[in-house]
Parts: sequence; C-alpha cells; structure tokens
Amino acid sequence: MPAPPTLSQLDARYDLVIVGGGITGAGIFREAVRRGARALLVEAGDFASGTSSASSKLVHGGLRYLKNGQWRLTLESVRERQRLLREAPGLVEPLPFVMPIYADRPPGRWLMQFGLRLYDAMAGVRRSRWLPAGAALAREPALRREQLRGAMLYEDASTDDARLVLRLIGDAVAAGGVALNYCAAQLRRDDARVCGVQLQRPKDGERRAIDAALVVNATGAWADRLLGAPHGAPPLRPLRGSHLVFAAERLPLRQAVSWLHIRDRRPVFAFPWEGAVLCGTTDVDHRGPLEAPLAEPAELDYLLEGLRAQFPDHPLRAGDALAVYAGVRPVVGGGEGAPSSASRESALWIAPGLIGATGGKLTTFRVTAGEVLRAARRTLPALREAGDAPVFDAAAAAAGDRLAARYGARAAARMRAGGAEELLPLGATPYCLAELRWALRHEAVHHLDDLLLRRTRLGLVSARGGEDFLERVGALCRAELGWDETQWQRERERYRTIWRQRHAPPAP
Repeated sequence: MPAPPTLSQLDARYDLVIVGGGITGAGIFREAVRRGARALLVEAGDFASGTSSASSKLVHGGLRYLKNGQWRLTLESVRERQRLLREAPGLVEPLPFVMPIYADRPPGRWLMQFGLRLYDAMAGVRRSRWLPAGAALAREPALRREQLRGAMLYEDASTDDARLVLRLIGDAVAAGGVALNYCAAQLRRDDARVCGVQLQRPKDGERRAIDAALVVNATGAWADRLLGAPHGAPPLRPLRGSHLVFAAERLPLRQAVSWLHIRDRRPVFAFPWEGAVLCGTTDVDHRGPLEAPLAEPAELDYLLEGLRAQFPDHPLRAGDALAVYAGVRPVVGGGEGAPSSASRESALWIAPGLIGATGGKLTTFRVTAGEVLRAARRTLPALREAGDAPVFDAAAAAAGDRLAARYGARAAARMRAGGAEELLPLGATPYCLAELRWALRHEAVHHLDDLLLRRTRLGLVSARGGEDFLERVGALCRAELGWDETQWQRERERYRTIWRQRHAPPAP
C-alpha cells in the first residue's frame, strides 16, 4: 500500500469512515471501496492489533456451533470457508483434521460421523470419513494409542489472521481507499446525528475534523467504548482465548488434531502453523484491560493437561513453548452460561449517521460487511450492489505462491526481483528478509512489534521472540525507515518488553 497521508492531506469529507482496523473493519472497507464509496479507515493502534491477530487462526464452520443448535451460523460459516478456500488460495488453506475416537472417552464414532456428514452437507462437499486405528496412527503417529478405536477425518481451513486483514486493507487502498493506523478517532455529532470524526495522531498530537455521510463503528470488543458514540451497542461479553506455540520438534505433528478435553469435554486442537505448532484454545470470561490480554497460568495448565492426555509420548511444559498469546472475543450477550455455549453471531445497530457492527467470527467477515453495506445504502444510495466479485482480485493466480497469496502478485514479483538471498527462510520459519523489507516500505510499520508480531509472526514462531534475527532486522529498519541508533535501541527495548509481558512462556 502507498505511504499513508498525513491528517492535513486527508479529504475534508468521505462517504464512509470506518473506525476499527480488525477483520470486521477491513472487510467493510474492502467491500465499500469495491462498491464505489470514498472510504477512510482509521485504527487507534496497529492494523489487526486486537482480536484479529490473536485468534485461533482457523477459518471454520464450528462443529460445536452445530452441537449447540446454531444451525444458521454453522451453515453461513462453512459456506464462507469454502468461498475463502477458492478465492484466497495460499492465504486460506485447507486443514485436514483427525479427531481420534477412544473406547474410554467421548465422543463416540456414530455421533461424530452423523455430525460431520451434516457439516459436509452444509458446505456442499464431502470431506469426512472414518479411519480405522491403524490408518489414524499412520496419518498421525503422535496420537495416544491406548484404547484407540479409530478417528474421524474432516476438513476445515487455517490462515494467518493478521495477514488476511492486511491483504484486505492493502487491496482497498490500491483501489482508492485511505487507511491510517495509530490514529485515534472520536465521533462528532450534530445534535443527535453522527456527522463525522475527530482524528488525532498520538505520536505528534496532529488533529483533524473529518465529515462523513456515515460512520461505521467496527471496533470489536471496544464497540461500547467508542468516544462520542450514541447509545445502542449491544451488551458484550468479552471472552478470552489463550494459546501455546511450540517448535515443531517439541510436538512433531504431521497434521491437525482435534479432541475433547478430558476435564470438561470442550473441543481443543493442535496443528502445524507457520513452521511451528499452535495449540488452543481456552474460553473464559475476560475481566482485565482489553488492550493487552494475558494468558493466565490456569489457562496454560488447562491446555497442557489436554496436550499430555492426547500426546502422552510428548510430555510438554509451559516453559517448552516458543510463545503464548491471548485474544478477547467480542461475544454479544450477557454474562450467563458457559462461555463456550455463547453464540458467535454478529450484531448490527443503527443510529442517525452511524452503523455499528460487532461480534461474529473471522470466517464470516464478508457476511458482516454485506449486512453493513446494505444498511448503508439507505444513506448512500449510490453504493453499487455487491455482485459476486471474488474476495481478492486475481487470487486464483496466487495458488501455490505463498508470497503472492499473502501480499498480492505484484508485491511478490517485486520481492523476487530483490535477489535470491533475501528470499531464504529465516531459521526454521517461513519468513524471509524480502517480506520484512516489503512491509517496512509499504505496510505502515511504525514500531518493531508491528513488523515482528503482525506483518510477520517471527516473534511467535521463533525462539525468544526472534532475538537471533534482530541485528539483521535492525539493519533493515535503519535502511527503510531511517531509524538512527537511538531509535533502533528504543524500538528494540519496546519490542522486548511487549514480548516478555504478553508472549514469553513461563520460566521452566
């Protein structure tokens, strides 16, 4: 994406101002620009710095939603999963799961087989089948063998959630939209009507009032806290999901595994992701600050208990992890009942000059965007109908091309033009210096943590937060951002502090 403008360079008025740079805001922004709106997206922190970089990385229908009777949500989700698999190959990738079935614990074979047949029917595909015990162990030798009857094989999908957000924003900017990170927004009102936003750059204090025909509140878990917003946001129940990331050699999985936790029969999972293995997730009420949710020791103990029960030949401790991370889901509704039974449906509300959207799932961002823009046409009748355009332009050309899938074909070609040396993987990760250089030049990187925790995931899938790569990263930051030694040292310390506080595993 081109260099973002200063506040003084912004237009005085936009058709649509979207507040919130996570998956919901990014999806609305992309679709609004596609439909002809003059759109501005603003994010108080970094793009995808909230829930949308701390999800479980799954693009899925949600088998447990089916179990809970949430038929519409499951149907919507599996259809969106299939669309994303077709239209974002390489960024959203098929993820076959095995769910082992044991004689001494639920679930039973026939119940799971029935549920997965229904799951497949909703998606319009046939992916699930029964594997006898020998075939299950051949696919995943790490499984617990005692009393193993076999396994159900089924398919969902995975992604890098932050890169999905950045790809949506980048495509929208390339098509004429404007996006700003690290830009706080407060709603402006003309009597009862929202008429625009007051923007401020905390870094330098620059301020600017912007008029808008409509403002969209897409701030997720912060939806009821947007300054100046009229009443109307639904009650939210922030639920925290925590995860562990292990080096592949510590938990050498060949493929994704899901199972029911021995303690409470909640579904948990482990799967290869970005050169490491991701394990999750918890589902607990979050009562701390939204800005920096932390995985609590009890959550890590819960995940480790589940991992040890399922993979007894690979006993793990929290200190064995490369990293931990936690995110807060903006679940709509009150605080009663088990967190895992709370609906993941999205919610919209409308006030004069404002549309709000919160809740929902990563998988269904397109559906939410469509609902918002249908409502927006009442104020902006010139918005074009949705049509049936693919999620990403020319996405099919990216099949099998990791860089093109994550950054777009033109960006990938320019990265490759930099030479073979910069395309070499950094350690055991899938990342290369060419990606880092591209992000520094084109993706509005303000801080080192933007680069290592969201533009790439080096800080999550490398030992000690990628400490071994910092000297090479520092040279790139100096060259591309003009940082002097003082600023580099300041940014490195900032990053180390964030990593220690939010992502470092407990000491062994």
